Amino acid sequence: MDNDKHLTGRDARRGLLVITAAAFLVPFMGSALNLALPDIGERFSMTAGALTWVATSYLISTAIFQIPFARLADLVGRRVIFCRGLLLFSLGALACGFAPSGGVLLALRFVTGAGSAMMFGTSTAILTSLFPPEKRGRALGVNVAVVYAALAAGPFLGGMLTHYFGWETLFFASAGIGAAVLLLARLYLRGEWVEARGERFDWTGSLLYGAGLAGVIYGFSTLPGAVGAACLLAGVAAFAAFVLYERRQAAPVFNVRLLGGNRVFTLSLLAALVNYAATSAIAFMLSIYLQYVRGLDARHAGLILISQALVQSACSLVSGRLSDRFSPARLASLGMALTVAGLAGLVFLDATTPRALIVALLVLLGIGFGVFSSPNTNLIMSSVGRKEYGQASAISGTVRLAGQAISMGIAGMAISFYVGNEELTPVLFPAFMQSTRLTFIIFLALCLVGLHASRKR
Repeated sequence: MDNDKHLTGRDARRGLLVITAAAFLVPFMGSALNLALPDIGERFSMTAGALTWVATSYLISTAIFQIPFARLADLVGRRVIFCRGLLLFSLGALACGFAPSGGVLLALRFVTGAGSAMMFGTSTAILTSLFPPEKRGRALGVNVAVVYAALAAGPFLGGMLTHYFGWETLFFASAGIGAAVLLLARLYLRGEWVEARGERFDWTGSLLYGAGLAGVIYGFSTLPGAVGAACLLAGVAAFAAFVLYERRQAAPVFNVRLLGGNRVFTLSLLAALVNYAATSAIAFMLSIYLQYVRGLDARHAGLILISQALVQSACSLVSGRLSDRFSPARLASLGMALTVAGLAGLVFLDATTPRALIVALLVLLGIGFGVFSSPNTNLIMSSVGRKEYGQASAISGTVRLAGQAISMGIAGMAISFYVGNEELTPVLFPAFMQSTRLTFIIFLALCLVGLHASRKR
């Protein structure tokens, strides 16, 4: 059936269970993989720069496909696209565990990202449809808390699985979880959401959008090389063509007028983009720092990194509930300010920084992330009408993933500048520390821009 009203009672709670279970998948695998990167690099003889593409290839794919799949979900049903995304994600993760080479692994990560795009282009829209506005903040808070719980579980479980059973088991575990969530979705996700039945699918707009986003992310990730600059310029040109084309369409793949005519929506997206661009690669850089420079194994590095995600999970639950009662914009700005403080501390990280101080900075960052995310998502979804839930959900997810890809691109660019295309050996540790400092300085500058955008709402 097409849902015109919010579900209540048991069906809404079961729907929340399914969406939050799916929300666990991607951050768990991503944070767990950070601990497995040294083993993957050794297995396939991949350089430190190449290892960034284990995450970036997935992020590019998810970002490219999220808006087109969200539009397709508006035409054929969000539940059916969500379930098919779970299936593709699970099959892709399973195949990653059998990858015979680094190149094949990157290609399979791209396929897995397409499955994620189908899930996350629809999940927030489904969740928003399940609950009325007065209960939405709490539900979104639970969803974000599960994401951060996955981020907390990833380093610990990922470190244990990698240490005892090998990095392949991370992909097998993710595939198993995905299959279980698919079964839950079949059983418990009731109803269907079709907001644009009978309208056409915008293939031209989808191709322009995909080309633009791929060009920008890939180009940014490969700067300062000439190929990177050319791809970046081509991506910007494709985006300009996309905006001009979409403004003339009666049924666009994405309604670009939302960005020009909705101040809260636009500034909240900008704040999210900057926040993720300034923070997502922190775990990647610290994972390499702790295991290479400090000589910790995957288990002990995971125990340090887990502190941030645990705090994020707890704070997001509280901030989600508070965003139903107090100004979400002020809460999000407070979270961004705390993130600025944490990044300022990481700028001074060196080879002898006490572990207790690293944990303290991660806790501060966890509080900042937790206070920012739920209220900012609430602002985005509450600033549009019901018919735009799907597009708002997709663009929100795309902004998050684009920010993550940009963050990894910044890290990769800094590593390439100081370390070059070399495997990381002790003689290159000082150069890696220089790349780490440059990365955190850029992140700090970005977060200050995001704080300004957040305060303007």
